[in-house]
Amino acid sequence: MVSEISLGSWLTYSGGVDRDQTEACTRAAYELGINFFDTANVYGRGISETAWGEILSTYPRDSYVLATKVYFPMSDTDSGLSAVQIKKQIDNSLMRLKTDHVDLYQCHRFDVNVPVEETMDALSEVVRSGKARYIGFSEWTADQIEAGLRVAGTEKFVSSQPQYNMLWRVPEKSVFPYCAKNGISQIVWSPLAQGVLTGKYKPGVKPPADSRAANPEINNFIARYMADETLEAVQKLEPIAKEVGLSMAQLALAWDLRRSELASVIIGASRPEQIRDNIAATGISLSSDVLKAIDTALEGVIVYDVPASL
Repeated sequence: MVSEISLGSWLTYSGGVDRDQTEACTRAAYELGINFFDTANVYGRGISETAWGEILSTYPRDSYVLATKVYFPMSDTDSGLSAVQIKKQIDNSLMRLKTDHVDLYQCHRFDVNVPVEETMDALSEVVRSGKARYIGFSEWTADQIEAGLRVAGTEKFVSSQPQYNMLWRVPEKSVFPYCAKNGISQIVWSPLAQGVLTGKYKPGVKPPADSRAANPEINNFIARYMADETLEAVQKLEPIAKEVGLSMAQLALAWDLRRSELASVIIGASRPEQIRDNIAATGISLSSDVLKAIDTALEGVIVYDVPASL
């Protein structure tokens, strides 16, 4: 069981913010009731895992759910989902995280260069050895998911981690329905579209100096949302949020959480107050009129049918 709002460490705790901010946000999340923490070995090439190992290990291990991932390069020779890499990377992750197991071990992407049977066998060995409780994946297509599930005698996936938000709705077409039929839940990333859905980025205006979009170290993935047409549409959400008494971020998170397929939305935060605002989105129900107004505001900038590539 995981909290509806979870904390991720992708662009923030891998070097986007300093160590003190990382600790302040992590401890604020834990104290506010967030019990699910999602990271990956590649985030800062181990920096995020190391930071959370130091911070989270001060709490009882059974009081939080810890997830990490494997696939992306950790060195010139270490990458992918081969049996050798999975066995090597889980041990390295556990060492950095200062724990003997993770609750969820995820394939960060699908590896087209390794037989899926080899990957599933290796993941199953990780679970059966007690180094992970469950397995999942991020950004797999429905066909790739099916290929993994077809491997006989292996552990089955329990979670999917796709990008999903008001602007990026690609998983609705095939991943959500296929996973629902097979008992796989969703923990989605980028629910605020890299912060664009908070409304802080204005069309034709230079991004704030302290924002993600202005930071060359962590702004590589926000470009898809920064077109003036998209930012103008997002500004139309502000009166909708005000009418229902929510911040823009709360509106966006509540919109995600309306889907029964979702177990949790993964937020990123550089300040504890962002977490306090975000967590207030839990338990909010948006009316059909509000949902229709959101679709009308964003008409023309919503992506429905482009394969996720991040």
